[in-house]
Amino acid sequence: MGCGPSDSGSGSSCTGTASTTSVGSGEGAGGDLKIAVIPKGTTHSFWKSVEAGAEAAGKEFGAEILWKGPLKEDDRAGQISVVQQFTADKVSAIVLAPLDDQALTGPVQAATAKGIPVVIIDSA
Repeated sequence: MGCGPSDSGSGSSCTGTASTTSVGSGEGAGGDLKIAVIPKGTTHSFWKSVEAGAEAAGKEFGAEILWKGPLKEDDRAGQISVVQQFTADKVSAIVLAPLDDQALTGPVQAATAKGIPVVIIDSA
């Protein structure tokens, strides 16, 4: 599996652990609206552009963006753990680019059962 949807297969590899970024500004920053954004990976340029867009939207709407995902795009267990952690943290919403639709069904259902809206991106 490549490092992102636009991976050219150049042989580069993505290794490491999860990456976290918290961005927020304006009146709602650090307080009311916390939106978790969970990409398929965090090192590929595609995901870096998604992160930049999420940060810009967070600033525009006064939401705190919690960016965290696996570095490697084959770390399903890591991504499941991130979803479960944000659910336990009771974030306001989750934006998720699932690595494995089947494996993430349970964690997504658990989040929605706790009243946390989940938006799925980058999925067929």
